[in-house]
Amino acid sequence: MSARKSNWGRWGESDEKGALNLLTQETVLAALRIPRTGKRYSLGIPIQRSGVPNMEYRGTPQRLTMTNHSDEAMARANGGVPGVGAHEDQLIMPSHTSTHMDALCHVYSENKIYNGHPHDGVSPYSGADKCGIENVGPIVGRGVLIDVAASKGVDVLPAGHVITREELTQALDQQGIALAPGDLVLIRTGWLEDFMQSQGELLPQPGIGIDAATYLAECDVALVGADNSAVEAIPFDQDVYLGGHIVLLVDNGIHLVENLDLEELAGDKCHEFLLTIGALNITGGTASPVTPVAVG
Repeated sequence: MSARKSNWGRWGESDEKGALNLLTQETVLAALRIPRTGKRYSLGIPIQRSGVPNMEYRGTPQRLTMTNHSDEAMARANGGVPGVGAHEDQLIMPSHTSTHMDALCHVYSENKIYNGHPHDGVSPYSGADKCGIENVGPIVGRGVLIDVAASKGVDVLPAGHVITREELTQALDQQGIALAPGDLVLIRTGWLEDFMQSQGELLPQPGIGIDAATYLAECDVALVGADNSAVEAIPFDQDVYLGGHIVLLVDNGIHLVENLDLEELAGDKCHEFLLTIGALNITGGTASPVTPVAVG
């Protein structure tokens, strides 16, 4: 890889966890002392066929009924009395559905994923042989909301707006918050709220640019999320395809969470909180739907 900020080799040549290594027992215990009100915030959006930002090429998630009240014959055959039965579903959906976390294997550059692992280790049957979502484990830490839209006095940033390093630091200064190593950083553009209300165009979207991504990596954060579909702006900053993903996921092993619902956190001006995220333990998965929970 070229000479740019990198976490390759920092936690060993075989590491597949990335910047989540910064979440030590000490940082977790410190984060547990943050909540003051005990209010809980669910930051995930619904998994459904329409009304949410589903990318067309991924297809829409499907919830299919496997058994319902019309299948009581199965209950009778197994000793169930009349009036007793069960409902079951089958879910068919992309791993990158609704609010989801990107695994470190998701994006590659110069034919390498994070930590120099080869890019071609994803097979149709087994999935990723390195840096799959199963390496994430339970995430608990200090969450920080950077409300860029509010800092600029708008409900939503303009379509395609590229958030700069300076805009991130300005918002942090206005909020009176300083970033620390191991922080779980969530960036609000206002885009998701606007889309869910207006059901407008999916693209373009505001998001961070390459220099803003570099700034977050320099701050040694453990995770970056946003209320848009890619964390970074679409169209991509400087016409570099997945440039923000390359800086964060590939170069620095910083996991990304996309399509976050940050409206309630922002409304309460809750800029610092305990944040927990549990990804599905999908062996070889390139991503997982998640429902992050913040406690203020």
